[in-house]
Amino acid sequence: MASHARPRPAGTRVAGIRTPALATAALTSVALLSQTATAAPSADDKPSLEEVEKKVDDLYRQAESATEKYNSAKEKTATQRKEVDTLLDDVAQRTQKLNEAREELGSFAAAQYRTGASAPDTATFLLADTPQDYFDQTQLMGRMTDRQKGAVDDYISAQSATMKKRQEATKSLETLTDSQADLKTAKATVQRKLSAARELLSQLTAEEKARLAAIEKKKREEAARKAAELAEQQKAAEQKASPSPSETTQTTQTADSSYATKADKALAFARAQVGKPYVWGATGPGSYDCSGLTQAAWNAAGISLPRTTYDQVNFGTTVSLANAQPGDLVFFYDDVSHVGLYIGNGMMIHAPKPGAYVREESIYYDGESAIHSVVRPA
Repeated sequence: MASHARPRPAGTRVAGIRTPALATAALTSVALLSQTATAAPSADDKPSLEEVEKKVDDLYRQAESATEKYNSAKEKTATQRKEVDTLLDDVAQRTQKLNEAREELGSFAAAQYRTGASAPDTATFLLADTPQDYFDQTQLMGRMTDRQKGAVDDYISAQSATMKKRQEATKSLETLTDSQADLKTAKATVQRKLSAARELLSQLTAEEKARLAAIEKKKREEAARKAAELAEQQKAAEQKASPSPSETTQTTQTADSSYATKADKALAFARAQVGKPYVWGATGPGSYDCSGLTQAAWNAAGISLPRTTYDQVNFGTTVSLANAQPGDLVFFYDDVSHVGLYIGNGMMIHAPKPGAYVREESIYYDGESAIHSVVRPA
């Protein structure tokens, strides 16, 4: 079902922007991290767990950003491949028509040869470099029958159309080749970032992994606290609002009710995916990446979202975080590389990162400054 969502108006962000730290493309050892460490290194010159955690998080974020570029290139490649196939089919059909027109002209030439007729000189026409060259040098058209003139017109038209379509197909093939190169580059970048993150984690001892898990737990607790605060703020705002009955109010309530119905369907789908693994580039049904999950969820509600976070953020209407409703899309980071489905009370359902599973989590899972914007898609 096609969406009737309004284009997203320009506006300011609802939350601050966190500019991510840049990570190196490849890491040769954990020791390299100490060169840019902000915390004091341990006695054996190894980076602290906080440094390792930050580096791993940055690598996962960069991998997710590259994943969205991969998704975009993949979608573009698929579209262009269909266009090329269509053009090649068209060229084949037009080539067939051109051959048929040439055969008809050839039959006229053969008839003239058998009868010795001197006009019209179709054989000479066929030997000319182009039909127009021949017409410029002779009075052939004046000596042709209507049927013969029609055959020549068909031949010229078929020749021109075939040449044009061949040029279009060649250009589309070149564009397709470029898109395939972009796709390959994005895929390699994702794999490189994930490998670097896994390499970092593999060098941790069991004790360090346990301490890292404790750090993650503390972050989740703080995120849950922030979500509870937002839930209280939203509840207080709803209680304070007391609109008087009017035609405008009734229209707004009807629109809200319609959106809530669609959002319920999207949320029901998303909840059914909880526990499925994050896989970059996946759109279901067995696994998802972040934008693949939100696209599939809203598709279940009859709204066709674009594939990538870059396009989803421009699909619909931007709302403030304080006015976020269940079903809204919450986007993260300056490069808009992550998205989750808001479920209310400061919580969302999202496909977090490689190695994780679709889950419910606070929208503050990576801090308040990570939130980019909130968009209502229907």
